[in-house]
Amino acid sequence: MIKQICISLAAITTGVTIANFVHAQHKPAEVHKFRKSVMTIQSWHMRPMALMVKGQQPYDANLFAWYAGVIQQTSHMLPDAFTPGSDKGAETKARPEIWTDADKFKQRIDSFQADTTKLVAAAKAGNLEAVKGPFGAVGKNCGGCHESCRVK
Repeated sequence: MIKQICISLAAITTGVTIANFVHAQHKPAEVHKFRKSVMTIQSWHMRPMALMVKGQQPYDANLFAWYAGVIQQTSHMLPDAFTPGSDKGAETKARPEIWTDADKFKQRIDSFQADTTKLVAAAKAGNLEAVKGPFGAVGKNCGGCHESCRVK
């Protein structure tokens, strides 16, 4: 039993060490490219949800729920999209405060992740009225971060 626990702990430690090593290997330009890709995916999926909420596109509960799920999943990619040092080595619109005040930025990401979780839960109800508030919160969170964390 103790041997199995030791083997499990060794495997976990090795996995974490390898993950940290691999993570550290990304060049700032690669992280910047990843960041732009995540933002593109989020924009691609937010737009049709906004059209549904505004009544400019028919509401499709299944499609809306799928889009919301994509937003939630990509919200968990944001920490890797703004790794320390990724403000250097590539042209970026991200403000330096993201890295100089990392705790505040982490709070923004945490808030965004919480809002996307609420949106996914509301989308499971399958009706437009249930998603309007949570969608508004996600949109406000997106816009607020773009306003304060992106150079215009």
